[in-house]
Amino acid sequence: MNTERSDALFTQARQRIPGGVNSPVRAFRAVGRNPVFMQRAAGAYLWDVDGNRYIDYIGSWGPMILGHAHPRVIEAITRAASQGTSFGAPTEAEVAMAELIAQLVPSIDVVRMVNSGTEATMSAVRLARAFTKREHVIKFEGCYHGHADAFLVKAGSGAMTLGIPDSPGVPQAVAAGTLTATFNNLPSVRALFEANKEQIAAVIVEPVVGNMGCVPPEAGFLEGLRQICTDNGALLIFDEVMTGFRLSAGGAQQLYGIRPDLTTLGKIIGGGLPVGAYGGRADIMAMVAPSGPVYQAGTLSGNPVAMAAGRETLTIVKEDAGLYGRLEATCAALEKGLREALKDSGGDGRVTINRAGSMMTVFFSGSPVRDFASAMSCDTARFGVFFRSMLDQGVYLPPSQFEAAFISSAHGPAEVEQTVDAARTAFRLSLA
Repeated sequence: MNTERSDALFTQARQRIPGGVNSPVRAFRAVGRNPVFMQRAAGAYLWDVDGNRYIDYIGSWGPMILGHAHPRVIEAITRAASQGTSFGAPTEAEVAMAELIAQLVPSIDVVRMVNSGTEATMSAVRLARAFTKREHVIKFEGCYHGHADAFLVKAGSGAMTLGIPDSPGVPQAVAAGTLTATFNNLPSVRALFEANKEQIAAVIVEPVVGNMGCVPPEAGFLEGLRQICTDNGALLIFDEVMTGFRLSAGGAQQLYGIRPDLTTLGKIIGGGLPVGAYGGRADIMAMVAPSGPVYQAGTLSGNPVAMAAGRETLTIVKEDAGLYGRLEATCAALEKGLREALKDSGGDGRVTINRAGSMMTVFFSGSPVRDFASAMSCDTARFGVFFRSMLDQGVYLPPSQFEAAFISSAHGPAEVEQTVDAARTAFRLSLA
């Protein structure tokens, strides 16, 4: 594979951009090679600046549920941009987007648009603290909720990839307000509530974790969190930045039948453009300025171009009754094929595959991966070999053991077959 142009761009980028990238995992440091620089995308495919084509299983880290450059989404973006890219004033598109989100997500009565998932989670936690008049928040080891100071405590995703689970620059006083529990472990949550009576404002959780790889909740875990929060007067916050509209039209909360108090959204609601949102019960959201005293603002919040892209994406999702069935079937076929390829390579018992709907991770661990500790037991060196082999064969996976892969409605039998064929070689090399 020729990567001459990508390598030259990476050399140039490192002179002006920290590490040569604008988000750490893109640097490919965890997989032992230079990143490839992308030029264009369509459907299930990416093309880099050297002309190499890849089946894309990142999907811009989740937003591209319809595939890249969907004609209706591109048309909506073009139409909105032709009328102006930003007004700093209310628009009809914001109202339509809020109505659509409230129709699709069971727990959201009122929603505030922001510019990123980090803004959404940061704002939701501030709101929860104000509403409950308490200061402590529980998060789970390995769950990533953006890079706000309060969340960079045993965080997942890029922090795990780079081996820095906590970040310098986070004040101790801020970190002290964040308590950490173990995912899929209700006793660890109960113990924190017992030790901090009437001090915990909220529990924030990825209902299906995607930031230590794909880790689904075990039976009863989310139901238990709901009950614990209710019993103790704390709010339950579902971080559905990744799972919102990914696992069902109403997100993970609809799939699992759990009603959180607040929900954070991002990714798919922007149709590939930068966006985020937080919403929930009307009485809680009434505290957000200017309705209430909890301040939060953003110059580009509700950007008309982002609203157009997100609204068109969600409209397609709403209209297509068979979308999630097809996504499930395609990803199930991919999982089955990968398991067969693993068996063919003699790798049974040395790799674990987790999947939830159209999210999936191949873990280089012979044990079940159900929490942060079991994720950290993975053989990242073997994953690096696997990743490089897949990339060389035209399959673009997340460049970290601790990230979820995504499929879109543009992926089909041909892409699954090519991916499984590539995996046979990649498993043999990585497990040798």
